Amino acid sequence: MHPFQVPHTFIPGIEPPADAIAHWFAFVGQRLLVEQTPDSVQIPQLKSLSEIGLEPVRIQFLGWLDGQPCYSAELSETAIAPAGMAFSSLRELHEALTEPFFALAARAVQIVAWDRSHQYCGHCATPMIQLVHERAKRCPSCGLRQYPRLSPAIIVLVYRGEEVLLARSPRFRPGMYSVLAGFVEPGESLEDTVAREVREEVGVAVKDIRYFGSQPWPFPDSLMIGFTAAYAGGDLVCEPAEIEAAAWFKPHDLPPIPGKLSIARKLIDAFVAAASRSDA
Repeated sequence: MHPFQVPHTFIPGIEPPADAIAHWFAFVGQRLLVEQTPDSVQIPQLKSLSEIGLEPVRIQFLGWLDGQPCYSAELSETAIAPAGMAFSSLRELHEALTEPFFALAARAVQIVAWDRSHQYCGHCATPMIQLVHERAKRCPSCGLRQYPRLSPAIIVLVYRGEEVLLARSPRFRPGMYSVLAGFVEPGESLEDTVAREVREEVGVAVKDIRYFGSQPWPFPDSLMIGFTAAYAGGDLVCEPAEIEAAAWFKPHDLPPIPGKLSIARKLIDAFVAAASRSDA
């Protein structure tokens, strides 16, 4: 961080403030409304979406970013972007938005999806009531409470000496490789998931599993929990339904890898930086 760069501060909130200019994270499906200029992509700042001719289906107050209110909003599928704005997928915006705004967009799209899909009680089908002081809904008939859903997933960088294991999913853009990832299953610890996913996807065993960091990932509602692990044995054998190629790479000879805001890239960059220090 630059010595004069002030870090952004987000404070979650439930109860909205009085009428004020706010950041609006407004979605049609998974596509976010953004202001576009030749040099930047920004989140609209407005008192209300009605200022630009849009009427939300549902809104949720998110909290404050650097003291400014933030809202999520679900728009009709027929909503049209105003002049100078566009609806873009979060994958397209991953590199265009700054990190605090992408993180808030990830939070917002998950809350929009939760709000939309929990209008009725999953037990008795009664319309749910939004709680005032908590991000939750309660059924007035049977008392069931519903909170925004998170799907925990591990993401792991496997290393063998000065080599890193990278793999290609058929879903990746052409040529791109990344570290391995997978969802946690019921009854598993995170370390169990790391070992199982690596074994299932590329056929090798790992040891020395260490926590690295975490990142919300809104595709659709994951919490990515990052680890590093050392190679412990076995030959690379790809699971064809998940992995089309995997190989060991030297830090100075990497293939195309994910963008800088992803935890996958942070894992890879940390490995490359550590390798550079050991070579110095």
